[in-house]
Amino acid sequence: MSDLTCARGVDLLMDYLEGVLSVAVKESIDRHVGGCPRCLAFVASYRETPRVLRDATAEEIPADTKRRLEKFVRELSKRSPER
Repeated sequence: MSDLTCARGVDLLMDYLEGVLSVAVKESIDRHVGGCPRCLAFVASYRETPRVLRDATAEEIPADTKRRLEKFVRELSKRSPER
């Protein structure tokens, strides 16, 4: 897979990070990412996503903010057509 493009790499990213690609495909992605600053940054940010989400959800939402958010979601759902 020597003709790897950034777009094709993105399509394979989850499988790449989960380690389920063939050795040849993984090595091709490794080579591409090693020479592509945009893809290197994208892979790094993708790897950080679980930590960012974990940190963000670990914080307690202030009670007033939580009530206002719940009210907003209820009002929004009343306006949205049912599917």
